[in-house]
Amino acid sequence: VQLVESGGGLVQPGGSLRLSCAASGFSFSSYAMSWHRQAPGKERELVAGINSAGGSTKYANSVKGRFTISRDNVKNTVYLQMNSLKPEDTAVYYCFVRWRYLEVWGQGTLVTVSS
Repeated sequence: VQLVESGGGLVQPGGSLRLSCAASGFSFSSYAMSWHRQAPGKERELVAGINSAGGSTKYANSVKGRFTISRDNVKNTVYLQMNSLKPEDTAVYYCFVRWRYLEVWGQGTLVTVSS
């Protein structure tokens, strides 16, 4: 089971980024997926989650209306579209799946929001 994130980088406040998480080694379409983030000196927090079919999503209050999670069950990929980015969104972003009894994390991708 493997999750590989991509799409992070440096962006100015107000800008946009789209993160991708490519999944392999399990039946992707059967599992809920989520994005989490960890800022320097802070605990890791849930950003957004999506159910297996993609019809139900949830968001942290801090990103509602700005971030959108989606998935492509043909490409085995989950996305996080981030708009109106703020400096406080700066963090390492991780993809996550609870596969059977295991918690599987990607390696993370760094998002830096700064002018």
